Amino acid sequence: MPHPRPDNTACIVVDIQERLNPALHQAAEMVENSLTLLQGLQALGVPLAVTEQYPKGLGRTVAPVAGLLGSAPVFEKTRFSALIPETEQFLQSRRIQNVILIGAEAHVCMLQTVLDLRAAGLGVYVPFECTASRAPANKANALEQMRAAGAVVSNVESVLFGLLGDAKHPAFKTVSKLIQ
Repeated sequence: MPHPRPDNTACIVVDIQERLNPALHQAAEMVENSLTLLQGLQALGVPLAVTEQYPKGLGRTVAPVAGLLGSAPVFEKTRFSALIPETEQFLQSRRIQNVILIGAEAHVCMLQTVLDLRAAGLGVYVPFECTASRAPANKANALEQMRAAGAVVSNVESVLFGLLGDAKHPAFKTVSKLIQ
């Protein structure tokens, strides 16, 4: 699996939605950590895509996250995995080799997406603090399953500094200010 770089990596934001989020354990922290990550990824030019699970019932992406997404495409889905034809096309058209995955719920949509992305031969990075489940035990179990499937369970700071690679990167100051 090639090392993640801004030119071979994308981020998929999975189902951080208005009616689902309040039910999640430590949802506010998950959103805050996701905002930090997304700001860093934008500074690095990493492309973003978003999925929303049945938005008619679960609402749209929560406002703080939606506010950072700019022109990122939003794909509606009913499948639990976020690897639907639209996200496959998004990844293929950009020749993406690595996916940073954030969102909810860890043990359902996130886990099924990790399994599908790994089966498709992609590197997968899941910052542990950017995913949540209703029950903490389900999140912990999902992270174990993701790791066993070959995903890298990481953290926001490691993902961002891994993409930077060097303190001479033009986005270094922007990213380092986010991590404090």
